[in-house]
Amino acid sequence: MQVTGGSIGSTISTVMKEGSILSFWKGLPFAYGREASYTSIKLGAYAPVRDMMGAGKPDAPFYLKFLAGAITGGVGSVVGNPFDVMKTLAQTGSGKASLGKLVTDMYRDQGIAGFYRGVEVNIMRACVLNATKMGCYDITKGAVVEKTGWKRKDIRTSFTAACVAGLFMTCTVAPFDMIRTKLMNQPTDKKIYDGFVDCLVKSVKGEGVLSLWRGFIPIWARFAPQATLQLLTIDALYTVFGFKSI
Repeated sequence: MQVTGGSIGSTISTVMKEGSILSFWKGLPFAYGREASYTSIKLGAYAPVRDMMGAGKPDAPFYLKFLAGAITGGVGSVVGNPFDVMKTLAQTGSGKASLGKLVTDMYRDQGIAGFYRGVEVNIMRACVLNATKMGCYDITKGAVVEKTGWKRKDIRTSFTAACVAGLFMTCTVAPFDMIRTKLMNQPTDKKIYDGFVDCLVKSVKGEGVLSLWRGFIPIWARFAPQATLQLLTIDALYTVFGFKSI
């Protein structure tokens, strides 16, 4: 949707016509690489960084929780950027090429720097996403506990907080997601945009401000269950390894 500008229905139809139901899993190996690098850092390091900053208490200032999320998200995005670039190319028109050819073409045309195209907006996106995700989740859990009397580790508390965090994540991250997709989806042998600002200005001038939130529903549909599973899992792992739960 972000690349073609089509609706949910037309995009699904187009993807099906170009291949089969398996087309919805294009770029899966790169997606695995991204999650193993980016997500493991942004989630796994949150509690240690938060506690190191003195923001581990429920009544700690919310901005410290957001800052801890931004730091771990930013670091994780730098590590995972190459996988993000290749995943984006694999999922769009270039996805017809083999995974090996995508990597080879990128290195031939742009060298190592090509794998870090869009890294500036990816860092901004990750900082905003993880700050919103972990901050809202952390704060919402406290509010739920106060209103319902449930425990912070209660699965009902975690599920409710994760759903709320997923909505706010979509609101704050969608514009960065849109710009990132455009920057990363440029052909390996061609440069369409000169960075974040140029892409933002051209997008708003050509398609309007609301185009930055294109794909809102699919993004939320991805974030809500993904955030719920990730946050429930990380809470359980924190307990196992002796960290305070979020």
